[in-house]
Amino acid sequence: MPAEPEICKMRILLVAATEMEISPAMQSLAKNGWVQGGHEWSILITGVGQVATTWALTHSLNTGRPGLVVQAGIAGTFNERLALGTVVYVAKDCFGDLGLEENGQFSTIFENGFAGADDAPFTGGWLVNGNPALNGMAIEGVNAVTVNKVTDNVVQRRQLVDAFNPDIETMEGAAFHYVCIKTGIPFIQLRAISNLVGERDKSKWMLQEAVDNLNKTLLQVLQEYK
Repeated sequence: MPAEPEICKMRILLVAATEMEISPAMQSLAKNGWVQGGHEWSILITGVGQVATTWALTHSLNTGRPGLVVQAGIAGTFNERLALGTVVYVAKDCFGDLGLEENGQFSTIFENGFAGADDAPFTGGWLVNGNPALNGMAIEGVNAVTVNKVTDNVVQRRQLVDAFNPDIETMEGAAFHYVCIKTGIPFIQLRAISNLVGERDKSKWMLQEAVDNLNKTLLQVLQEYK
């Protein structure tokens, strides 16, 4: 008799801004019939940036509700302790350029009274991932800031560090957190460090190493996700 088909425990939606960032994982999943670790996987490529991510993810979740949403991508780091190529998960994220700039100083919408720091989905001005599964992950949790343009000057870098003291910088993470928290769907944001924030000499970046490590960790970490 033919073998019984595997019963999938959960449907996981894997989200990335670009296909390049998760191409190895996509190839592996395709070879396995889009089943890994007993879970059924699907892919969403949103495009780069907060608006594209918000639209694509919201539209996808309106057509079906997965048990888990995972965003995977590369990131720059403010924290020189995080070696290039390191993979981390984001414990909390924020919109790094949503606020006011006056006389070279940046202040958030919360500091200016345009919104409450604990107005949903924010907690203390942050978009916090409360997924209990994060507590058992073997990789480090970090704080992130999401911006509309990659940081490339001393003033902008100082403003972000002073306002948020973040470990990493991306262009989509906070939008991803915002949508997932608002919809109540468990989520994980994984990032691999490709460069130091402000380093524009791409010969010093470790882009391929970051992508390779990201995809290895992605499938390994979620292999035992329950």
